[in-house]
Amino acid sequence: MIAPKFPIDEAQRLAAVRSYHLLDTLPEKDFDNITALTANICDVPISLVTLLDADRNFLKSHYGIPFNESPRDISFCGHAILEESNIFIIEDARKDDRFKDNPLVTDMNAIFYAGVRLVNSDGYPLGTLCVFDTKPRVLTKSQKKALTAMAYQVVNLFEARKRNRALLSVQKELRERNEELKNFAGVVSHDMKMPLANMIITSDMLRTKYGQHLDEQGKEYLDYIKQSSFTLSEYVTGLLEHYETDKTASLRSEPFDSQDLLEEIIELLNINVDCEINLPDENIEMQANKVALEQILLNLIGNSLKYNDKKKIKIDIGCEEKDGFYFFTITDNGMGIPKDRIDHIFDLFVTTGNLDRNGKKGNGIGLSTVKKLVNRLDGEIEVSSTLGEGTTFKFCVKKLD
Repeated sequence: MIAPKFPIDEAQRLAAVRSYHLLDTLPEKDFDNITALTANICDVPISLVTLLDADRNFLKSHYGIPFNESPRDISFCGHAILEESNIFIIEDARKDDRFKDNPLVTDMNAIFYAGVRLVNSDGYPLGTLCVFDTKPRVLTKSQKKALTAMAYQVVNLFEARKRNRALLSVQKELRERNEELKNFAGVVSHDMKMPLANMIITSDMLRTKYGQHLDEQGKEYLDYIKQSSFTLSEYVTGLLEHYETDKTASLRSEPFDSQDLLEEIIELLNINVDCEINLPDENIEMQANKVALEQILLNLIGNSLKYNDKKKIKIDIGCEEKDGFYFFTITDNGMGIPKDRIDHIFDLFVTTGNLDRNGKKGNGIGLSTVKKLVNRLDGEIEVSSTLGEGTTFKFCVKKLD
């Protein structure tokens, strides 16, 4: 018997093998299906998917034998990975000096062997897809072709699992970072609210107590401080709502009427401008996450009010139930959204570029929060708009049990 030599780049090859994290893993149906099919096509009792480790041949899939590893120094696959040919074939191991007194031959009657190297995208042979028989034999041309094709599929499975593992790792890291960011945003937002409230109250107190001693410019400065504090407070509140969407979306569903919900929202908006809001004719008994839906509608209807330059604001609201979903439509006669912004209007911190009817610029948080909530409620949202004429938002949320 002649033990297989090690490739000259063995250290790099071993690193490649271990990068797939398949050593010492449990059997998987995808690989077992391939070895079973390969054995059937080649008409042999044994088929294996192997990975050559430092001192052993690990069998990721083993059809026809009860064990899942063997010493590398007696392995046929150790020789196979050194061959540049497409298939390494030993028709009768008893007549080959490399194998004639090999324990696999003398004790297990491994007479015939054919193996195709499993070469990864970097060119390293990781192991083989191989077959054994207890008697001498010759593979047909079609069997050789099938064995090569099956080996190609094994490598594809290796690569797919590696990509999936990397993706899961990235997703885990992103979840952890997102959680850290949410916690940070929550702490900062909470800690900033009180100082901002104090700034607003202090500016009012200064105006009341010392207003008679201030000139017009001084009063303007106080107004600026107060307005800036309000703007920052709204920004902080928006950030907090954005990062708490998961918590909001996870709340339990409850029964309520669509008409009652919309009337509550209109009352909360405290509208003090000339406005006509047309509610749906039909009242729907709904079963959904009311808190999340209320936040979505408050934001969308609130935007229809704020970003409207018409003397009389008009908002049409539609609502219907269909195929297990609730569909809402909100159409206004407002400023509209520029074409170059509409594709990104739901991205965080993206704004229309327009000032609202009070001369304030948006912060680009609200619509991003709306989209997150809609998606978390298994729904979708879309927008269409004509600049200067108005905007329509359409969204749906899933009906819950």
